Amino acid sequence: MLPNTGRLAGCTVFITGASRGIGKAIALKAAKDGANIVIAAKTAQPHPKLLGTIYTAAEEIEAVGGKALPCIVDVRDEQQISDAVQKAVKKFGGIDILVNNASAISLTNTLDTPTKRVDLMMNVNTRGTYLYTIAKYGMSMYVLGMAEEFKGEIAVNALWPKTAIHTAATEMLGGPGIESQCRKVDIIADAAYSIFQKPKSFTGNFVIDENILKAEGIQNFDIYAIKPGHPLQPDFFLDEYPEAFSKKMESTGAVPEFKEEKPQPQPKPRSGAVEKTFRIVKDSLSDDIVKATQAIYLFELSGEDGGTWFLDLKSKGGNVGYGEPSDQADVVMSMSTDDFVKMFSGKLKPTMAFMSGKLKIKGNMALAIKLEKLMNQMNARL
Repeated sequence: MLPNTGRLAGCTVFITGASRGIGKAIALKAAKDGANIVIAAKTAQPHPKLLGTIYTAAEEIEAVGGKALPCIVDVRDEQQISDAVQKAVKKFGGIDILVNNASAISLTNTLDTPTKRVDLMMNVNTRGTYLYTIAKYGMSMYVLGMAEEFKGEIAVNALWPKTAIHTAATEMLGGPGIESQCRKVDIIADAAYSIFQKPKSFTGNFVIDENILKAEGIQNFDIYAIKPGHPLQPDFFLDEYPEAFSKKMESTGAVPEFKEEKPQPQPKPRSGAVEKTFRIVKDSLSDDIVKATQAIYLFELSGEDGGTWFLDLKSKGGNVGYGEPSDQADVVMSMSTDDFVKMFSGKLKPTMAFMSGKLKIKGNMALAIKLEKLMNQMNARL
């Protein structure tokens, strides 16, 4: 763990979404220096599923040596933001550091995401960021613009996790067992703490937690793992799948589902769950389905009964088979055979498989979404 230096003593840190998870971890790290923490979050009353309120967080902050100001803040509400800022200025004399941590997410495809949910994500992630200082990547675009606009006055940086971080949100999205593939919130807290101590000239950076801590001299990252030694899930939003992670997964007998697969000689297909699934899919095909879809899908499956399979929904009547299709595939999907069977039988949602790294997709995403609809129609038979 990155040791505290005491340099944040007396500094005021305004943190959105600080009642639990990553936000609270950052608050506690700064509080150990004697910092003043403004807890800007919505939860004032206990939540039925999520632990922590702005008041319980305040108690924890003060217990480790910090001063706390709990404020009820919905980052979509400009007046609540303004009121919280004024309270912070009145109590602590100003604000030295802002941590824009609050966010909203929905792991659904475009056609299945209600406009109301889109509005929530844009208002919390994008508009909320603007009122302080688009979902995820959009927040990083603000970093570039504001870093230049406020150069020499205010440093503006983005902090990204290299791996999945275990929080209440991760638990709900990833399901049971996801925690073993995650790191603790402490790694984000330590990385943020490192950024807090940088000069104003350190601005406009997209910082990855592990990288900045390596620069601080941290070498043992198992201290941040929920389950030391277990393969870690790369973060959803980083186009980074280190070879080291793949090798580590292979050494533990796990399938490196995020690894770029190199072409391998195709084994002879065997009868099994995959073959049965494709047989049922073939029996379900019709000219209407082909007409409505107009796509060729290639599946690169690892594990028993794996290899390359295809689903041709362009040719008359449709076709499925083992090996390469006669024409170029529009969408290539890579996953394990177990996850493939689960996905087609409705036990694993394609969106969740994709966001958790179990499914990799190359090609036309709109056509990939069409296949998800087709799967929903076939679930009853599979």
